Amino acid sequence: MAPIRNSQVIFNEIPKGLPEPGKTTIFNDKNTIDPETVPLDGSFLVKVLVLSADPYMRGKMRPVEVPSYTPAYLPGKAIYGYGVGKVVKSDHSGFSKGDYVTSVMMDHAEYWVPSKDDFSTIKKFTPEPGLPLSVYLGAAGMPGRTAYIAWSMYAHAKKGQVCFVSAGAGPVGAFVIQLAKRDGMKVIASAGSDEKLRQCKEFGADVVFNYKTQSTEEVLAKEGPIDVYWDNVGGATLDAAFGNAALHARFIICGFITQYNSQEATPYKNIAHILFKRIIVSGFLVFDHEAEWEDKFYAEIPKLLASGQLKYSEDRSKGLEKSGEALLEVQVGKNVGKKIIVVADDD
Repeated sequence: MAPIRNSQVIFNEIPKGLPEPGKTTIFNDKNTIDPETVPLDGSFLVKVLVLSADPYMRGKMRPVEVPSYTPAYLPGKAIYGYGVGKVVKSDHSGFSKGDYVTSVMMDHAEYWVPSKDDFSTIKKFTPEPGLPLSVYLGAAGMPGRTAYIAWSMYAHAKKGQVCFVSAGAGPVGAFVIQLAKRDGMKVIASAGSDEKLRQCKEFGADVVFNYKTQSTEEVLAKEGPIDVYWDNVGGATLDAAFGNAALHARFIICGFITQYNSQEATPYKNIAHILFKRIIVSGFLVFDHEAEWEDKFYAEIPKLLASGQLKYSEDRSKGLEKSGEALLEVQVGKNVGKKIIVVADDD
């Protein structure tokens, strides 16, 4: 077989603020691969089908020497993240042609040969009938696992209490709204557009508000105090939540998107309420707990999603060349639903 195209999205330079398509990342469509002769050396060849654009990926666009919980991208190399693909050739006893796989290390490319260091991140799965593969990057993937596991561990939800969810129309926030409602809580959700507020309502939120046009402080003062705060954004929203917390509130810190592209730290005026209200603050990264929870998650959640008992929303971009734009969209909140990059059809 003659070589075929294997386009890649290359990390080109470290951004000072928001990542810029064509500058921070570059789409390279000149790369090729020969599926028949590509060296596998105990690995396997994956056809990349769908990729995820996630806020945390901005944190990987930093100097290599700057420490963090996840390694930095390497200039000149393909960026990577959560993806779903299909094995087309294998030299690994644990994977066969036709297997569906997902991994957090999948290259933003048309084809991917995992390194041996990647093997521990790769999960083979059988798609739930009626559930698109892309959902395994959203509600049935990392965002869903994040919401499900952290809620189970830290929310200690009680019927009639109040839950506040920031970024409620995002893939994690939307899942949390539904979990809170299933536990009988009153749910307040914030988002940045009318369309996103409509989605929050569809997911079950009782009170919705646009944080760009309404005062978070005023809404929480009126509708709270809040017993559980699910934080996807940090910054001034987190500070307002501190100031309107109930006694013994539980704060689950899942994201800080207001800080990812800013050089300015937020002055927290209400942080003393952690002491005054005896607030329990729990930072959460999903990979700390996946091993003990994922079997329960996959036994329960995909079926609920396929049946419509749990809802999800996607924002799809067609083509690997849209990867840079997709990464920018999730940083500025332009996407409505889980941001998905459709690389290829499943054939």
